[in-house]
Parts: sequence; structure tokens; C-alpha cells
Amino acid sequence: MTYFIFLAPKETRFKLAGPQGSLFSQKMFNLLKWQHPEYSDVFFEQSVAWNKYGNFAKGFELLDRAVELNPAQHLGYRGWMKLGKLRAYDDALADFDRLDSLTPGVVDAPWGEDIDFLRGECYFGKKNYKKAIECFNRTIENNGEDWADVQTFVFLGLCEYELGNYEKAISEFNRALAQSEQICEAHFGLAKTYEKLGDIEKAKNHLELTQKHFVYKRQDHYNEYLNEIYLWEVEAHQKHLDTLPTTPVPVSEE
Repeated sequence: MTYFIFLAPKETRFKLAGPQGSLFSQKMFNLLKWQHPEYSDVFFEQSVAWNKYGNFAKGFELLDRAVELNPAQHLGYRGWMKLGKLRAYDDALADFDRLDSLTPGVVDAPWGEDIDFLRGECYFGKKNYKKAIECFNRTIENNGEDWADVQTFVFLGLCEYELGNYEKAISEFNRALAQSEQICEAHFGLAKTYEKLGDIEKAKNHLELTQKHFVYKRQDHYNEYLNEIYLWEVEAHQKHLDTLPTTPVPVSEE
């Protein structure tokens, strides 16, 4: 066992380290960093546990070192973390742009997500909806209509909604539903959009579908999504719609 801990190839000991965050894991990573200070994967892997615990100061200290050692390999994850954990949109965009410059001719997928989808989320978070639309449309070009993340169309609908383009928003939400009728975020977007257009009956219908398919909502144990919906807001919107007449109200032509 002593041989493996101190003398086995670094890749073997890296795998031997076991579960992230365990005492043995941390000690093994510290030993590897001491013996192989240019081994970027160790800094990266050790950072994951700290960031999961919410100790971003320590986690990003390690992650930044991993990026210094091997930017092409770790920039995407750092940008993904800055977006998802810190909501540091400009810093995340800077990492994505730098990664692009290091990988010409390649459509990068940081942590398994299309880079333009992540850029779109950054601009959505910055409330730059026109720029977000550009990025989300690019991710559709990158992957094709049938293979793009279905949440791309939800985000496009939300952007058009925020810009007051309600008919376009409806079209985008329906593109999401064309892939699956269970996309509750799209139904919720349609409920709010139809309310804006004065069609309370359709708004209520889509709110009912939101509740029906709520079990399929976009969620993650570690991250809060920018377009995540919550049961309390759906129920609050239901109470609000219940106070409104169901007869469609003509939209003003002014």
C-alpha cells in the first residue's frame, strides 16, 4: 500500500484517491500536488469537492491553478461554474471566449453543454435579451433543431416575452412543446404570455398543464437554473388568473 501511495504512477494514484472530499482523497491530492506541481487534473479534481461544499474561495483557488496549467482543458468548466454558481456573467463569458480562441474550428461543450447555450444564459442573466437570442439561435445552428437542448426554445420564448414580442414568444414556447408536451417551463411561459394578450382561457389551460407536468421541471440538486420555476409561483399565478374574466379581451391596435 505504501508503494501505491508514494511511488505508483500519478495517474494510478489519481484514480486511487477515491470519493471527492474524503480525508484520504484530499491527502492523496496534496501529495500529488507536491510531487507533480504541473499536474492540472489534481488541482481541478480537488477543487470540485470544495466548490460542492460552497467554499468557493478555496475551490476557485485550486480551479484557477488548473486553468493556469491547462487552460484548454479547464476553462470551460470554470466558465460553467462562474455562470451556475457565482452568477458572474461577464467573467463566465470571458472564459468561454478565451476557450473559443484556443480551440478554433471546434464547437466547445463545457461540462457537456453547448458553449453558445451557456453564452445565451449569461446574456439572459445580464438581461441583454437581444444578445441572448443571438446566442440561443447559434446553439440551434450548432446542433440542429431536433438535437438542441429543449430549454433553448424556452429561453428564446422568455427573451421574446421580456422584449414584448408576445406572438414570437408563443412561437418559441411551442417549438419546445413540439419536442415534448411535458416541458412545464414552456407551458408556464405560454400562460403568462396569453395573459398579456388578454386570452385568459388559454392562459389558464397552460397553467393547468404546467401543474400537470411540473414533476418534469428543470432542476438540479446543486444548481438553481436561471429559468427554473417553482410551485409557489405557479400556485400564486393560478390565484391571480382566477380573479380575471375568461372571455378573451381584444388587444389594442394602438
